[in-house]
Amino acid sequence: MKVAFIGLGVMGYPMAGHVKNAGMEVCVYNRTASKAEQWVAEYGGGSALTPAEAAADCDVVLVCVGNDNDVRAVTTGEDGVLNNMKDGAILVDHTTASAALARELYAEAKSRGVQFLDAPVSGGQAGAENGALTVMIGGDESTYEAAKPVIDSYSKFNKLLGAAGNGQLAKAANQICIAGVVEGLAEALNFAVKAGLNGEDLIETISKGAAGSWQMENRYKTMLNDEYEFGFAVDWMRKDLGIAKEEAKRNGVAMPLVDMVDGFYEEVQAMGGGRWDTSSLLTRYTRR
Repeated sequence: MKVAFIGLGVMGYPMAGHVKNAGMEVCVYNRTASKAEQWVAEYGGGSALTPAEAAADCDVVLVCVGNDNDVRAVTTGEDGVLNNMKDGAILVDHTTASAALARELYAEAKSRGVQFLDAPVSGGQAGAENGALTVMIGGDESTYEAAKPVIDSYSKFNKLLGAAGNGQLAKAANQICIAGVVEGLAEALNFAVKAGLNGEDLIETISKGAAGSWQMENRYKTMLNDEYEFGFAVDWMRKDLGIAKEEAKRNGVAMPLVDMVDGFYEEVQAMGGGRWDTSSLLTRYTRR
């Protein structure tokens, strides 16, 4: 199987590596060409000067970039992959983008004889590096089954959740849950330390009960150490929450918790923490 991977950021770089290590032929493209050259030096395969060039003759084209505009640039733009994909090929977008864009790309791809899946991921940089991502997918079942061997190479779980756009809706729900959990953990740690509890002892205890979570297990130590360079950035979280808020507005759904936590992240950005990881909500309480 011949695969193209478009976008070699903190997620895409290791994801593309897993595809290559699974024995597939891989050609990569990255906006900063030196990153693509570095990837080729590490994994082999090839690189291209444009997304369209990378997609030539590929069976599956994977995209993992920043936002809706970035996705459009590398798919339907002047040098976009859809201008050069062969009939029957599959375009898989792993970017966290809007459900509206996913539906738009599904229709556009179909009109060009190409299949499309929206397939945002969860699990962060560590999940990408360890090939242990969760992938939420929207699109046709036959397309999903054909692309599954590729997706399996970097995921621990992936599931088709219905029509195009449903993968993005599931990712929005995922980010809503994370927002609440991180704020709860930040408040709990701030409360505990200021009340005189030992943070390490506290987490060792309560993580074994109903309060336990991935965030607690993986972020409490760095939060207690006031270190925030270990994962998904605040800037990107605000982008994702903005997508969720727009969808909620269209559906008439109230999301008071998201509105509140999004405002808190805005405060973190104002503190200079746009590139800190999402657990930096604690700084609102500790750095003032």
